[in-house]
Order: sequence, then structure tokens, then C-alpha cells
Amino acid sequence: MKKLINDPLHVVREMLEGAVATSPGQALLDRENVVVRQPLPTRNARQVALLSGGGSGHEPAHAGYVGEGMLTAAIAGDVFTSPSTDAVLAAIREVAGPAGALLIVKNYTGDRLNFGLAAELARGEGIPVEVAVVADDVALRDTVEKSRRRGIAGTVLVHKIAGAAAARGKSLAEVADLARSACDAIGTMGVALGPCTLPAAGKPNFVLEAGEVELGLGIHGEPGVRKAPLGTADELVELLLAAIIADRGLSKGSRVVLLVNGLGSTPPMELAIVARSALKALAAHDITVERAWTGTFLSALDMPGMSLSLMTVDDARLDLLDAATDAPAWPGKGKLNAMPVAVMAERADSTATVAVAPGGDVARHLAQAAAEALITAEDKLTDLDARAGDGDLGASMARAALAIRALPETAWNAPSGALAEIGNALSRAIGGSSGPFYATALLRASRELAGGEATPARLADAFDAAVNAITELGGAKLGDRTMVDALEPAAVAFRNALSAGSLPADALRSAAEAAEKGAEHTATLRPRLGRASYLGERAVGVPDGGAVAVAIWLRAMADSLPTKKDAGE
Repeated sequence: MKKLINDPLHVVREMLEGAVATSPGQALLDRENVVVRQPLPTRNARQVALLSGGGSGHEPAHAGYVGEGMLTAAIAGDVFTSPSTDAVLAAIREVAGPAGALLIVKNYTGDRLNFGLAAELARGEGIPVEVAVVADDVALRDTVEKSRRRGIAGTVLVHKIAGAAAARGKSLAEVADLARSACDAIGTMGVALGPCTLPAAGKPNFVLEAGEVELGLGIHGEPGVRKAPLGTADELVELLLAAIIADRGLSKGSRVVLLVNGLGSTPPMELAIVARSALKALAAHDITVERAWTGTFLSALDMPGMSLSLMTVDDARLDLLDAATDAPAWPGKGKLNAMPVAVMAERADSTATVAVAPGGDVARHLAQAAAEALITAEDKLTDLDARAGDGDLGASMARAALAIRALPETAWNAPSGALAEIGNALSRAIGGSSGPFYATALLRASRELAGGEATPARLADAFDAAVNAITELGGAKLGDRTMVDALEPAAVAFRNALSAGSLPADALRSAAEAAEKGAEHTATLRPRLGRASYLGERAVGVPDGGAVAVAIWLRAMADSLPTKKDAGE
């Protein structure tokens, strides 16, 4: 397993040094792995100090929450290992004044023992200390009593509430009461799509099959309470929310905040989809989401997966969550968008002026055949593109196919109008380079056919115009290892076959054969354009995905037409 580290024995210190070096307002104690707010007021002027911590590997927790309005200090143990009593005591001594300190502790034996002993020792030195224990993991509701549940991502919300209360000058007793009340108001549950890998171990600590997930896991790489089939984002979110809602006794009219937390290697794209699912599901339960945050807040190294936290709120608690903080990892107020969808201005219907002409039914037949073939070939095109590109071609072509299928009846009034409608639909449906290329080609071909009958000669002119549009737009030419290497031979073969007296259906079969040969030949070419060109010689041996896509839809159209034998000739 590859890791960007120097020595497994030094990962924690080196991680803290790098994090603090880029976080003004923080300092790292020289003899302990403790991050403190910097500068601190003189000792007698200090408000209640807020301390938290635990094993490393949960970044940005806990050091990322050290700042005005949140933590005063964070104590880091080794990876997934509680910090020592000495380290916790050193942190208390460093940051606490007469107002005392509150320790926010996740409910794990090691953390409770070391933080608890440090608190007792600090009290013996005359420092007032209180402890709030977070046990928000609802996955264990049927396994252990509530007091023995694990503390997971909801801890971050407790940091925020207690930190805001301390910043307002509240007493230690008041801050501790608010923190404990927040702990009681949170429910969290997570799902892992795979394991994480400890730097010192070098290998995952459990195995999941391709179609499995772990439900109800903790934050230390351990398995969950049970395996479950991999579902869609909506399905997994519903599973987690159902458990949290039942455990917390939420009902219609409940007011909550939502924390969508990535476990380490879940990309923002997927977390945003999860947030969408969660907000939609909570709305269906008539539960009001007052604030929502999405990101990686408390991770488990590089674990793929996420957790959801719900905390019930009233106006007072919401006010503390909204309070300002300069902690580097806190994302902001989490206010929701009241109008997330903007309605586009209407434009004139482009089909309104298209005259009915013969050939529309044939155009629809051919287009639908091409669409069906592209959907079937999605995995093949994805694989080809991933080997010499960015892997999005299969999905792009599938979206193109679905856009063609969704066209209204009025789109098929005439071949020229159909080409324009398909071009406009593809420009909206697919991004990247495929959308503009196909849309430009189809619109150019549409103009070539407009205003008259779609004779064989005019069809050949339209095919040539489409290819020319692509070469003009992208600059590719024959031999550059692009879709042009399939399209240009196909257009030439189509015209030559028609000139030799072939029927359009047979000419189309000649075009498909030429496209297939051209696409196959791209495997021998060094790419000169597009993302594949970055690979140079490494791309040789794999045919160009765009050229293969052209061959696929041309072959599908050709095979959908009757042969001379079928037609009884």
C-alpha cells in the first residue's frame, strides 16, 4: 500500500508540524503532540479552556478545530491510539486559567481513562476541570447500553457549541451543561465502502466483497455492526437516517442540523449526492433541517464511506452553531439555499418552423438504433477511455443516447430538422469534448440538408459537412488518433459507394465497415490531440474510444436497415 509518508513512527509529529505551519493562530508544543491556540490571553484573563483529542488519523479532527470560538487545545495520540495522560495534562496546564477547562472526550476506553486521569490530576493542582463524553453512535443501540456507545463525527458539533459558549464568557458549569446537552441531542451512523490502511500496518484490516458495505462502523478502521448489500446513495442514506430518526425519537416538526461527514477518501461529488439524498429524505419525514454541512470533518484515515449526524436544535443552540470561529477546519454557518433551482428563460421552439418532409421516420429509426447500441456499449467505451483518457466517454455516450430517446415526436418531421434537434439535445446532455463535436457536426449537416429533399448526393454532402465541422472545431486530421480516423474514412466510403450506384442502405454499410477499420487502426497510432496525447507511446495498443464509438453507432444504423435480400430484390 502506497503512502506519502517518511517514517511510520513519525507520521503524527510530521503531520502536526505541516498542519500548524499553514494555520496562523495555532502553535505546536515543543515536547508534546499538542496544538494550542496562539496567542492566548494572560492566564488570569482566560475564558473556559476547551480541550479535545484522541488518536490521530481522524484529520482534520482535532487540531483543525483549534481556534477562537472552538477548541483551545487538541491532543493527538498515535494513529487510532489515545494520547497519554501526560500529554493531556500538559495541554491543560498550558491553556487553562482560573476559569478552568472542559475536556470533550469520545467514548472509548483509552480516551476516557487518559483524559479522566489527567482531569483528576489537574484538579489536584487547583485547576477546575469538567468532562463531557460524546457517545453519538446509534448503530450500537441494540448491542450496548447508551452510555457505552462510541463517540464519532457528532463530536465536532459539540466542539462548536461548547466553543461558542466559552467565547461568550460563560462559566465552566454553564459550558459543561451546554456540551453535555448537545451530546445527548446527537445521533450518528456511518457506512464504509471499504477499509482503511494504517501507515504502520501497510494493509487493510478487513475485506469487503465488491457488492458489500459495512454498516454502523466506528472511526478506527474496525468493521461495522453488519455487512449489507451496496445500494444507491438514496438507499444507504435512508438506512442510516431511519436508524437515527428512530433512536432520537424524531418526528414531524422536529428541528435538526445535519452533518454529512466523509470518512477519508470519499470525494466531494459523492458527499454532495449524499447531502441531496439526506435533505430530500428528511423533508419527506417533515423534519426541518435548519443547517447542513458537507465535507470531511472527522475521518478514519483513507476509508471510503460517510456518516450522517443529526442534532436536534432550538433557537439558543442554533445561535451557538452560528457564532463566529476562526478554526481552520470549520466550514461556516451551513445555511441552506432557499431557492436551489433557477428556472431558465423560455426560448422559441426550434421545431415550430420545420416543414414536414419525407425521411423523418427513417431518421428516427436510424437514431434510435444508434442510441440503443451506445447504451449497450457503455461499459466497453468506459474501459477504452479509462485506458487512454479520463474514463467518461461511456457515460457521455449513454447520456447522448437517452437524450435522443427523449426527443418529442415533432423532432422527426424531416431529416434536416431531426439532425438539428439531435445536435441541440446532445449539446445539452453531454459535456467534455464529445458534446460540442457531435452537436457542431449535426447542426452543420442539418444546414446542408435544409430546404429540399434528402437525395443520396445531398446525404453524402451532409456527411462530408459534418466531418469538416469536427476537423475545423478541434483541429484533428486523419492519423491524429481521434474520432476523425473513423468518420473521415466512413464519409469517403459512403460517397464512393453512392457514386458506384449503391443504394443508401448499402452505402451506409460500406461506411460502417470503413469506420470499423479506421477505429481499429487507431490502436497503432501515437495520439497527437486530447487527453490521450499526454500518455504518448503508452496509449499505443489501445484503440481510440471516440473512434470506436463512431464505428459502433454507424454499424448499428447500417444493420438496422434491410438488405437487398430482405427487401426482395
